[in-house]
Amino acid sequence: MNIRRVRFDHPDAVKLNDEVQAEYHLRYGDGGDATTLDATDFTPPRGVYLIAYDEHDHPVATGGWRSQDQNDEGNEDGDAELKRMYVVEQVRGQGLARRMLTALEDDARASGRLRMVLETGTKQPEAIALYTSSGYEPCTKFGYYRHHEESCCFAKKL
Repeated sequence: MNIRRVRFDHPDAVKLNDEVQAEYHLRYGDGGDATTLDATDFTPPRGVYLIAYDEHDHPVATGGWRSQDQNDEGNEDGDAELKRMYVVEQVRGQGLARRMLTALEDDARASGRLRMVLETGTKQPEAIALYTSSGYEPCTKFGYYRHHEESCCFAKKL
């Protein structure tokens, strides 16, 4: 797997983002994640967006983090918010999500972020299992979905 930094509006990022939004729709029956994101949110050193490519140069996994500091949505100073973690269905179960998560944590730590935070949902048990087995613990809800019953928030000190 070859992990590359790309812009959030890179064609491969857009393609994988469309796929993850379709999966959210299947699991939750709505229009996908309504969190406002901008390509500049993932511009180093305030964030990064990564895509993993297979040996045939096909995009197979994605994820990013963006800086967050104390705000009215419940973030704390030094937060790095994990966004759009996704592995295409055909290659799941090969450890790609864990490798992507590690790469994102390492990058956020190197950028001076203190804590990685994420929001996922109750209908994503695979994601919850990945995060809890990677040292993430439940935290105070934050972000766009902080008042939603199906929302679960986790954090890990970097």
